[in-house]
Amino acid sequence: MEQRIAVTGSTGTVGGQVARILAAEGVPLILPVRSPDRAQHLPESIVRQTTYADFDASAEALAGVDLLFMVSAAEEADRVATHRTFIDAAKEAGVRHIVYTSFLGAAPDATFLLGRDHWYTEEHIRRSGMSWTFLRDNLYLDVVPALAEDGVIRGPAGNGLLSAVAQADVARSAAAVLRAPDAHVGTAYHLTGPEAFTLAEAAALITELTPATVRFEDETYEEALASRAHHGAPRWLVEAWVSTYTAIARGEMAGVTPDVERLTGRRPLSLRDLLTAKS
Repeated sequence: MEQRIAVTGSTGTVGGQVARILAAEGVPLILPVRSPDRAQHLPESIVRQTTYADFDASAEALAGVDLLFMVSAAEEADRVATHRTFIDAAKEAGVRHIVYTSFLGAAPDATFLLGRDHWYTEEHIRRSGMSWTFLRDNLYLDVVPALAEDGVIRGPAGNGLLSAVAQADVARSAAAVLRAPDAHVGTAYHLTGPEAFTLAEAAALITELTPATVRFEDETYEEALASRAHHGAPRWLVEAWVSTYTAIARGEMAGVTPDVERLTGRRPLSLRDLLTAKS
């Protein structure tokens, strides 16, 4: 009997790509979304409205679902509590297997502060009694050019290396797991690009391959906090942003793995590949 699949985040980039890949293969989907007016209209898909923080609506939206692709929620002060509510609703609804988008190096003491959220979410899934697969994505390759502000990528990253992964490769990896979930039960995959690079090297490549002229400027931690003050973001979020760079400096985002190719059968995209395709 074919498992009924729900794909969250289908109005976003990764979840949207996963939904389109599976729908194109004739897989019927349930698409839990916050805003139905933004939902994709895919063949044989059913759109159901909910938010992760609404237990009752989520349990109703996931009724009849066996396999859940759970894209992590947007950053918030207590994202773990929101995740726990949705995971508990999934269990209540009878979901048997969760495929969750976590983060490379997720740990309770991860330098990248948001990586801690992912570890505590993983722990809640592990303890839920449901089967699980974790896709521990590195920083998205697609956002690297957007790190530049006024032509400068600023942060306390030093000469640390980053093995960022393309969102398309994460989506293709997720689709591969969802096609044959039983083969991936209890496995955490570490999704990276094919190489690691410094942010200075990234800036040089962006300058070479796009109309933008970008350079990297190393900062101290305090300088990094100060240079982001004009955004008016809460302190916890600014600290999370800056911790991206300190994690790179400490080598926590440097590892390169074969997991994308193992899952998809194709080499993951590099920063040059991505920039060339968009130029």
